[in-house]
Amino acid sequence: LLERQAPATLAIVHLFTLGVLSMAMCGAMMQLLPVVAGARIKYPRLLAWLVHLHLVAGSVSLALGFWQGWERAYLAAAFFLALGFGAFILAVGAGLWRVAARNATTRAMAFAVPALSVAVALGMGLALYRGGFAIVSYAPLSALHPLWGLAGWTGLLLIGLAYQVVPMFQLTPNYPAPLTRWLVPAVFGLLMLQTLAVAANAPPIAAYAVEAGLAAALAGFALSTLHLHRSRRRRQIDASLLFWRISMLSLIAAIVLWEAARMLPPGWQAKLELSAGLLTIAGFALGAINGMLYKIVPFLIWFHLQSRLQGKCAIPNMKEILPEAWALRQLWLYLAALAALLAALVLPTLVYPAAVLLGASALALWHNLLRAAFCYRRIAREARQAVSANTR
Repeated sequence: LLERQAPATLAIVHLFTLGVLSMAMCGAMMQLLPVVAGARIKYPRLLAWLVHLHLVAGSVSLALGFWQGWERAYLAAAFFLALGFGAFILAVGAGLWRVAARNATTRAMAFAVPALSVAVALGMGLALYRGGFAIVSYAPLSALHPLWGLAGWTGLLLIGLAYQVVPMFQLTPNYPAPLTRWLVPAVFGLLMLQTLAVAANAPPIAAYAVEAGLAAALAGFALSTLHLHRSRRRRQIDASLLFWRISMLSLIAAIVLWEAARMLPPGWQAKLELSAGLLTIAGFALGAINGMLYKIVPFLIWFHLQSRLQGKCAIPNMKEILPEAWALRQLWLYLAALAALLAALVLPTLVYPAAVLLGASALALWHNLLRAAFCYRRIAREARQAVSANTR
């Protein structure tokens, strides 16, 4: 956490953005597209394995490339990630193209997939450059790649999923119609303007103006989500809601720090940019994904059990599939890890307890999701046994 461009920093960042965020978001899209939009994705099991295995191989190869400086690792990463993301983009893009019912979530997904395509293309260029194939200049790609990856692919998809998940699971009013209609196209348009500004080597003031517009748009989404939380019909606070609040507050704090970095001397600028990046990835993106997983996973398990086994056995509710106490334990580990990571920017030795806490939070999340999956398999197995016994 000492330097944005340090090899270890780049390796860890991409293990998060590719290994954690993108895998979770690809999985969420493949599961939710048929549910919220009626989109049929062909060969879903084959696609899931194809995307997952190539993202695993690509994430590990890229991290090794950054960490050790191995050119072949960069080239391997470019190959695996191109196959994994390429299959995902083609399959999901085709599903979105065939969707008849358009809503705010599907429209956001329709912008998020092209944003992912741009982020992947820019990342491929950077990986090939580091692998010894200097096809284009490194600096413009380096400036645009994180913007399209975080504000484009991650930001647009999380916004689109929030339009569905927040009112549905947190019992809030719907997002305001003007926001759901214009926010996502505005963010995508601003990203396009920033790309043109970088490509044309426009004056810095032009890039700052576009960044300010992006910051205002994303801050508006975060503030709107927090406002909806205040208007929710059920006053009981659960882990998923707290994860979302941490996510939105982290996004606002990241925007404030990033804009402040533009007005301070270089010595302060580096620390503030690191803080903003940490809050964006580990706070905003990871917090929102945790919050969604604790609702989407038990809901999908309950939904599949209901559709397959209704009338054959007792179906547990969502709280029984993934108990709230488990989620809350992981929430406190996550919050402690986030606080320790931020403190480590001031006191570097705190990075070690921060790493332990972050690892413990990740293991707790893995344990909770695995227990939920085992619950599904156990009930399905017991139902099959009961049906088999009754037919004898």
